[in-house]
Amino acid sequence: MRPTDFSPYEYFAREEWAKLRADTPLTLTAQELDALKSLNDRVDMDEVVAIYLPLSRLLNLYVDATQQLFRATQKFLGKNGTKVPYIIGMAGSVAVGKSTTARILQALLARWPNHPKVDLVTTDGFLLPNATLEREGILDRKGFPESYDLPAMLRFLTDIKAGVRHVTAPIYSHLTYDVLPDVRLSIDMPDILLVEGLNVLQAGRPPRDGAAIPYVSDFFDFSVYMDADEEVLRRWYIDRFLQLRSTAFANPKSYFHRYATLSDEDSRETANRIWETINLVNLRENVLPTRQRADLILRKSADHVIHEVALRKL
Repeated sequence: MRPTDFSPYEYFAREEWAKLRADTPLTLTAQELDALKSLNDRVDMDEVVAIYLPLSRLLNLYVDATQQLFRATQKFLGKNGTKVPYIIGMAGSVAVGKSTTARILQALLARWPNHPKVDLVTTDGFLLPNATLEREGILDRKGFPESYDLPAMLRFLTDIKAGVRHVTAPIYSHLTYDVLPDVRLSIDMPDILLVEGLNVLQAGRPPRDGAAIPYVSDFFDFSVYMDADEEVLRRWYIDRFLQLRSTAFANPKSYFHRYATLSDEDSRETANRIWETINLVNLRENVLPTRQRADLILRKSADHVIHEVALRKL
């Protein structure tokens, strides 16, 4: 991911990006950061200051500008509608750290005075139930585009953008590896909504007749792609798998409880097989091709540190 003369992005080294924080205050404590981190994500306060504070400042400016544009449009139309939520999409591979980044941004953005209500939804909740995936023979393709209830996701985002009150989203359990049947998350007109998932930036081929085919990314006001080399991602995935044996997998109710007693060698072999046959395939076929559709690309190195930021030019 290096710039060319014709790149639509402006690239920043870590030190350059960090200077764009300006006077943005640090509103997150080390204890709060620890609570936001997922397993095996090594984000420290230096990363928050260098990367996430400048990003929260940028997003705050974008949200404010979008709200002003909305008010101008309403004035032109002679309407007095309430502002609609600003939606931020976040994509990237399994094990790249999307969830941690989304939670950090949620916490930082909620502490800006002009948009205190910031919600987060993960697209895992819109996965089809395991019973449906089994019936259709695609359980081993969970996380691929065809494993999601796309109509439900589009209805959810349509209602959010329309300013509908108390829009609900399904919730996914990583313990049971399935959608919870009777549990919903209620989203009530947030100032900002973060939508995090593997394939949220995906788009298909345009129809030959020009008919409208909506995509999830059509509802985003801004999008972020978390990036890292394939071999780095593989290593992170295997490391996380090893750690899960003594944490989530150890729970007898866990879908993956059978892996809890594997030896280190067997665990590495199992994790590598899952990575090769499922996650790497999905990354190459569906996730990585969407990287250039993002407004911002955060590039991670093997030490988990974001060393380069690419911002789409306006």
